[in-house]
Amino acid sequence: MKILITGANGFVGKNLVARLSERKGVEVLAFTRESAQEQLRQQVGEADFIFHLAGINRPSDPAEFITGNAGLTQALCDLVAQTGRQIPIVYASSIQAERDNPYGTSKRAAEEALSALAQSRGGRIYIFRLPNVFGKWCRPNYNSAVATFCYNVCRDLPIQINDPAAPLTLVYIDDVIDHFFHLLDGEGTDQLFPLVEPEYTTTVGEVAELIQSFKDSRQTLITERVGTGLVRALYATYVSYLPPATFSYTVPQYGDPRGVFVEMIKTPDCGQFSYFTAHPGITRGGHYHHTKTEKFLVIKGEARFGFRHIVTDEYYAIETSGNKPEIVETVPGWTHDITNIGQEEMIVMLWANEIFDREHPDTYARPVQHEKT
Repeated sequence: MKILITGANGFVGKNLVARLSERKGVEVLAFTRESAQEQLRQQVGEADFIFHLAGINRPSDPAEFITGNAGLTQALCDLVAQTGRQIPIVYASSIQAERDNPYGTSKRAAEEALSALAQSRGGRIYIFRLPNVFGKWCRPNYNSAVATFCYNVCRDLPIQINDPAAPLTLVYIDDVIDHFFHLLDGEGTDQLFPLVEPEYTTTVGEVAELIQSFKDSRQTLITERVGTGLVRALYATYVSYLPPATFSYTVPQYGDPRGVFVEMIKTPDCGQFSYFTAHPGITRGGHYHHTKTEKFLVIKGEARFGFRHIVTDEYYAIETSGNKPEIVETVPGWTHDITNIGQEEMIVMLWANEIFDREHPDTYARPVQHEKT
């Protein structure tokens, strides 16, 4: 299948080309600003499907709006009509097409050319009036606040916000491409103006605060809820703008004669992750909690976990090692400890259900008093 992409080097185009490269049996015909007009004629003649993403949004001369948006689209429509075939076309328009400004007028004219093609020749035409699209590879300091904020914040550059309360409607690039693929696979809609979902409604100030919090998390170790929705997409976008020299960062390490303790990440309401080491014969812990719980996973070495109920004095012990992935969970009301019973350094991964609060640690010292076996 041959797929023509106009604007293949643009933000949306790059993401679409990357995703199409993951498919077998697909050949991309790329049309870019550097391509000659005659090349477009040849590519249209070969194409089985067209994604028309090329356009002008910040020209030095407003007249370029007409030539780069309406003019190019009309030329594309004429070439498709000349083939005598019904080639499906997906067009990346803009919500600005609803407004009376030079950019919006040119986009609306492009839409009208495509609609006329559909009426005269038939075939599938899809026009996406996209709001602000964000994601990896969008050009910063150009026409995307999200790209600019991400790029500048991760480089310690200032950002300018004139009105933090200004509304911002966003769609994520991966969701846009997913909707494109549904149409490519014939799973789409019959609507001329399909919508990309989910669509996120927020403010400029809220987006800026979130992006700043992503940067700050390397110091506080407290991450935002980056697993779903807008925050997930924004976090992925922010990370995509990191310079390679900042792909890694150090975290504090606390050491004493027993070994080291390192906190990795903290969450607002799902606890924190850390790891610690212990030399042979070393015991860590010897305390209990009333509410706090933990999960331990020995990654390397051999361990004995000891438990004693603080009221009934019941005793229990567990031995595990890095050769056997086994979670050991601490239980409120049981004092507990962990001893390295092996001959090498022990490394243990630890999850606690809450962030450690030095003012209210819910941690009370009491030896386990192990029983001889």
